[in-house]
Amino acid sequence: MEETGVKTRWFDAPWAALVFFTRLPFWRVYQPPKESYKAVVEFWPLTGWLTGGAMAATLYFGSMVLPWVVAVIAAIAVRLLITGALHEDGLADFLDGFGGGGDRERILAIMKDSHIGTYGVLGLIIYMLFLGTSLYCMPVIVAAFAVFAADPFSKMVSSQLVSMLPYARREEDAKNKTIYRRPSLGAGLSLTVQGLLPMALLFSVMDANWYLVIILPALVMYFLYLLIMHKIHGYTGDCCGAVCLLVELTVYLVVCSQYVGN
Repeated sequence: MEETGVKTRWFDAPWAALVFFTRLPFWRVYQPPKESYKAVVEFWPLTGWLTGGAMAATLYFGSMVLPWVVAVIAAIAVRLLITGALHEDGLADFLDGFGGGGDRERILAIMKDSHIGTYGVLGLIIYMLFLGTSLYCMPVIVAAFAVFAADPFSKMVSSQLVSMLPYARREEDAKNKTIYRRPSLGAGLSLTVQGLLPMALLFSVMDANWYLVIILPALVMYFLYLLIMHKIHGYTGDCCGAVCLLVELTVYLVVCSQYVGN
């Protein structure tokens, strides 16, 4: 790929993903060419290794010096600080847009509005309650492995929206002025490895029904895909962020359900 005569290098797209999906100052070290940002979704799960790893470490080591509930809240706060609540903002906009109803243009207009509405506020509160309580109900080691696995896995699953749907807006109307390119076969294989590899750790500590951790979140993604396709006939960045968080939450609820009554 080239932009104004500048060739992109093999590490440009992964680095762009870290710059784009986190608030850590990677851009101070190196700023990749703008063209690289079209491929950031192909390395979205890789950023999940970072955010999920930080969250897992906070859960595990925090539980050694803090009450478990405080460690859970601290872990959630750590991820919000790293990502700048990027995906939570997308979830709020998604809920406002689709909750507000109306036609395609009305939904897109609501999602682009920077103000948060009733559906967004209530949705974020309910989401955070489910997130915190589901992690709290897990054993410490299971919760740590769950967040390290679920973060990149949900990003891998949600990235399929880019392959399955066109972008719902024009490129100049996009919030970041960039439309993600559709992953190639090689990029798809890379996404699969990035998203599934951490799952092996989670499966190693789960007692049973590990397959539900894959199947049920994938079904949630599919039904959200059908909703998005029906309502706006394409994806937006907010849609990707919302699907990511809801798929991830489904993983936690499935894992949590294995420990009910234990």
